[in-house]
Amino acid sequence: MRREEGLLENIVRRSSSPWMDGSGTMSDVVISSRVRLARNLRDVEFPHRMDEKAAKAVFDKVKNAVLDVNARKAVPELTCIDLEDVSPLDRQVLVEKHLMSPQHAQPLPGRGLVTRPDERVSIMVNEEDHLRIQCLYSGLELDEAYITANGMDDLLDERLDFAYDDRTGFLTACPTNVGTGLRASVMVHLPALAIGDEVSRVLSAVNKMGLVVRGLYGEGTEGQGNVYQVSNQITLGQSEKEILENLSLIAKQVVAEEKRYRETLMKNRRSALEDRIFRAWGILTNARSMSSEEAVRLWSDVRLGVELGLIDGPDVTHINEILVIAQPNFVMRSHGRTMSSEERDIARAELLRRHLASMKS
Repeated sequence: MRREEGLLENIVRRSSSPWMDGSGTMSDVVISSRVRLARNLRDVEFPHRMDEKAAKAVFDKVKNAVLDVNARKAVPELTCIDLEDVSPLDRQVLVEKHLMSPQHAQPLPGRGLVTRPDERVSIMVNEEDHLRIQCLYSGLELDEAYITANGMDDLLDERLDFAYDDRTGFLTACPTNVGTGLRASVMVHLPALAIGDEVSRVLSAVNKMGLVVRGLYGEGTEGQGNVYQVSNQITLGQSEKEILENLSLIAKQVVAEEKRYRETLMKNRRSALEDRIFRAWGILTNARSMSSEEAVRLWSDVRLGVELGLIDGPDVTHINEILVIAQPNFVMRSHGRTMSSEERDIARAELLRRHLASMKS
């Protein structure tokens, strides 16, 4: 088995990732922080204008740069995966694990993914831009994520000629990314605000402060399980430091609102809250058939119960893994075959029962 095949196999078969481990700052509300840098090669057309030959040439250049980085042992070893060699099912699992975007799973020539065993760093090759360097950390750790992503950017910049203009900054396929090319986001879990019917108010205020709110899997997705991604909208005219500080400040305000409502629920509606949480726990640990939507909805209540200390036993790391275990492609990958919706629901319930039972032993 080639090294890239071995790494891919390890990634798609396990439900855990470092960004789920609950180790970061404010990780009771902020599940993860992500920093993404968009970069393009100088004098090469953007991916949406490239033919197959040009796309594969970009992939080869990136792969050679990665091999050189590995040879210098500057960072944990990277692996460059040609997505044409990856099954449709495994590509979708990579999306479900937040290593690449849903758009990048489409089978187009020259598309690739660079990552490493701990999944902390991933680089999409020939998505909307030639490179999208991503770093994920648990909790509110935007500075740490940026340091890691920027370090990777520096290593690749030494080996690839990035398109940069002294006046405008980094050149990107979409005008909204021109400048720093930096997109920073935090994934927040807001169950108490949802119970109090306050999510719309809080997220509307976030939008008015110039940030974008998206669902669990980014653009075009909904807030399943009361999970939302909050990210910057402007990359031109602001420094990386300003972008990160602004997002961090607003994220802390959202966290404060969520915690305030959690305290209110515990003080004024504890019995109803406990009933809701333990019903969710009972269904997750006993159901024989369950859709992904129901699983993530119940996960939201159970995670709240764990964070409030109402449910003993499971830790937040294992609870967070349910976000992956519940997804349709991970379920099918775990069973080694495609399934009908009904088969998936039965298999999902079995996986969840087994996963939750393992926490008690």
